[in-house]
Amino acid sequence: MAIEIELKAHAGDHRALRVLLEQKTEYQSAFIKEDTYWFSGGIQPNGTTPDQKTGLPPAGLRVRKEKRSFPDGREEFFTFVTYKIKEVRDGIEINDEKEFEIRPISSKDTEHSSAMFEELLIRLGLKPGISKRKRGWSFTHKEINAELTEVDGLGWFVELELLADNNLAETVSMGQKKLLNLLAELGIKREAVESRFYSEMLRAKT
Repeated sequence: MAIEIELKAHAGDHRALRVLLEQKTEYQSAFIKEDTYWFSGGIQPNGTTPDQKTGLPPAGLRVRKEKRSFPDGREEFFTFVTYKIKEVRDGIEINDEKEFEIRPISSKDTEHSSAMFEELLIRLGLKPGISKRKRGWSFTHKEINAELTEVDGLGWFVELELLADNNLAETVSMGQKKLLNLLAELGIKREAVESRFYSEMLRAKT
């Protein structure tokens, strides 16, 4: 079982923060991510009151269409399906995440494959709800994945994430410490950590 321990914080001056990330971490790629959350029948497009554990209405999953641009000029396209159980402790997320990739069988047309999957979701009675679009850059620092990202309608954030084998208190505490240490190295104060989910923040704006 892989557990995500992650945080996001408001980025402030994202240009200066990108320079600092390039100095302190290893650059990986630029990205564009387009997420749509799908819910069981009867859920309206703007969602409903989120579940305390997931932050989403019942039976929700996320379909992500992602483009990554690498330093060598390569571009790759992905479609991921994700569902997770979320928990927030002191502004840090601890997520039990399940994720798989949708791949075309006979071609490289990932857009066609994702469209077929979305048709399947509709046939199963799910409806698309809230969506979000993110763009930015990804980095790594030891076992930590870092992203500097702009979320449409919400602004710039830095996201820090690492994977753990379990969600025991001591494991989570150690992971939180590593994330907060890197956050401090980036010059971001603890008070900038955002405990709300993006979906919750976007829903509040509708």
